Amino acid sequence: MLPIPTDPLAQRVLLNGLKGVGPVTVRRLRDAFGGDLSVALGAPADQLAKVQGVSRPVATAIAAREFAWAAEMGRVRDLGFRLLSEDDAAWPPPLTKLWDPPLVLYAEGTHIPAERAVGIIGSRHCTTYGASLARSFARDLAQAGWWIVSGLARGIDTAAHEGALDAAGRTAAVVGHGLDLTFPPEAVRLRARMKIDGCVLSEFPLGRPADRQTFPQRNRIVAGLVRVMVIVETDVDGGSMITARFAGDLGKTLCAVPGRADSPSSRGCHALIRDGATLVSSVDDILTELGESRGSPALALIEDPPEFARWLPHFAGGTAHDAESLSVLVDCAVAEAAVSLTMMEIRGVLTRRPDGRHERT
Repeated sequence: MLPIPTDPLAQRVLLNGLKGVGPVTVRRLRDAFGGDLSVALGAPADQLAKVQGVSRPVATAIAAREFAWAAEMGRVRDLGFRLLSEDDAAWPPPLTKLWDPPLVLYAEGTHIPAERAVGIIGSRHCTTYGASLARSFARDLAQAGWWIVSGLARGIDTAAHEGALDAAGRTAAVVGHGLDLTFPPEAVRLRARMKIDGCVLSEFPLGRPADRQTFPQRNRIVAGLVRVMVIVETDVDGGSMITARFAGDLGKTLCAVPGRADSPSSRGCHALIRDGATLVSSVDDILTELGESRGSPALALIEDPPEFARWLPHFAGGTAHDAESLSVLVDCAVAEAAVSLTMMEIRGVLTRRPDGRHERT
């Protein structure tokens, strides 16, 4: 049994590291023990078990206090991270409105999002079109002074973070594991860029791996931080739908991007639009929901170069082609279609997929 810390932040770190103890349990302890967590931490298991909602195993864990909070806080400092609680001036104000705000936030980076934040989320298995859209939205919103918040996952999340950074803007990632870990592994370089002008946040103790429980917990923080949540691509059972539900419950504005009717990556967005989410097709639509404007009419997301007008309509809706299939549609030689595909790829209008076919960027 470790000693009871006197520092309120250390008390939160200790409780946050105990199995089965979360924000709701701690709120119940504060209510039951006059708001003094040190008294709760010193109570015997039998007394703790009498608190409504505190099970016997959780009461035993609290009484045992078997989490090395001092070592944890020392390692946080050694790694260059910060620990924040709701008493800290850097604590994001929107999180105070959560029913179960995190006990602590482990933070990497010099800046923390406050009020001007937009969430951009979506599928890990996104289309090239969806990734391009997320990157474009994030870039333009960051240029307008908005934080971009996402989850550092593959696909749409990564594109959103990159778009904000490309615009020299600020972006925050909320991760579903300990801050000393990086998942996916290839996000190491992106994370290194983010901590300079943005941040990476986690509520989980160091070393905690990601699992099915941690990601939904992470999603509520993403939803809590933002004013508007934009879902670019997701299936109906994707994790982004959980985040969207959290955002809706918090009264945040939900925006969804429509896609192909037969595409699984668009089914979740279509369901959200059906249920009342705002359909958005440009950054101007999002800015309108934020009560702002770029001072010009909404622009089309992709303007077809006139020299490619013969070819590009056949790539609408995320359709992919190789030279043979395109030549049939355009009624030309395969060689001519191949040359045109190459030119459109060079111009950045199309991108080549792993299967060799091309689709819109």
